[in-house]
Amino acid sequence: MSDQTDHDSSHHLIHIGLDEGSLARSTPDVEKERAIAIYDLLEQNSFIPFGSEAGPYLLDLAIVENRLRFRVEREGGQFLCEHILSLTPLRRVIRDYFAVCQTYFEAIKAASPAKIEAIDMGRRGLHNEGSEILQQRLDGKIEIDFTTARRLFTLICALHSVRGR
Repeated sequence: MSDQTDHDSSHHLIHIGLDEGSLARSTPDVEKERAIAIYDLLEQNSFIPFGSEAGPYLLDLAIVENRLRFRVEREGGQFLCEHILSLTPLRRVIRDYFAVCQTYFEAIKAASPAKIEAIDMGRRGLHNEGSEILQQRLDGKIEIDFTTARRLFTLICALHSVRGR
């Protein structure tokens, strides 16, 4: 059992790169969410590219021709795989998530705690939905746990914010 645990522990991300060409200026709130997601993701994640014996891994995310690109390397820079995913299944959730986030950021300035909590529950629900779709889209390509999917969804939103919102 110890060998299995040691083997599994190497399946994690140690670097996340976001393609600068895919990013646009964003609000301080979005920048803060992105930084927190990267920090949290690097602190704890489960990331297993299909067929990979061991990690750790470096991940670069980009939007290329309106598709999401996952480029994965092993520590040391050895290319492992690249997956290009259509953003179409995520577009509605991302659009709704941005709308609710905007409402949330405005509400925290002046709304009642009950209203802020209600908006935040809706935001978390959309975030969960986007995370589940991401896990489904990566099925058979990269295995990620739900917490990792949530944090990756935040980063995908950061990339997507410059495209077709």
